[in-house]
Amino acid sequence: MSEQRALLCDTAEAVFAEAVVEGMAPIEAAGFDQLLVPEAEGGFGGDWGDLFAVLRIAGAKVPHLAVGERIVGGEISRPIGAFIRVAQAAGAMDAALAMSIDYVNTRQQFGKALGKFQAVQQVLAIFAVEAAAVNVAGAAAAAALDKAGGDAEQALFEIAAAKLRTNKAIGQATSIAHQVHGAIGFTREYDLHKLTGPLLDWRSDHGNDAYWADLLGAMAADLGGVGLWHEVTRRG
Repeated sequence: MSEQRALLCDTAEAVFAEAVVEGMAPIEAAGFDQLLVPEAEGGFGGDWGDLFAVLRIAGAKVPHLAVGERIVGGEISRPIGAFIRVAQAAGAMDAALAMSIDYVNTRQQFGKALGKFQAVQQVLAIFAVEAAAVNVAGAAAAAALDKAGGDAEQALFEIAAAKLRTNKAIGQATSIAHQVHGAIGFTREYDLHKLTGPLLDWRSDHGNDAYWADLLGAMAADLGGVGLWHEVTRRG
């Protein structure tokens, strides 16, 4: 991570901590809507990788706020909206995973921590893989947007793959998070629902599983076997 991005993320952590209570006001005051504006125009001069990093934090800290829409501004196209949801989901999944690990390492059952049971370890390993997949897919979509100068149509292959992978991961992640937490995970007083609720909403936002699977499948079919391999390696 570059020094500039690290500084940006530190700022985002502090601002979003305030936003938990105060809403969008601290985010607006911090000028995050200038993130993608070039420095020559008085903005931060950030790239889509910077946006991905910031939205990951937003997804973990303030999943109820439309931070991505505020930063991008204007009319949000479906691909850009999908990218925003992927980034938010990456952060929310990481946060839900951290909550789950902390819970099973402190909750005792039959004289030992739940995290010592092999079955619990196995499902959390699956959760970790799903969260990592979303982070990697989202980072690839951000890199594609940077390469395309923000043109979502040119980065559509990566965005479609990332959103579809995220949609599928959300189903696994939310289910496992609630399984390992047991009954407490469903209570309003416990904060898990503040992450899993938005995650489930984001799964259908800006295109559900069927939409992105159809789009990605049509792109692959049009390319053919040889063409698909060439396209994947070219983009990679």
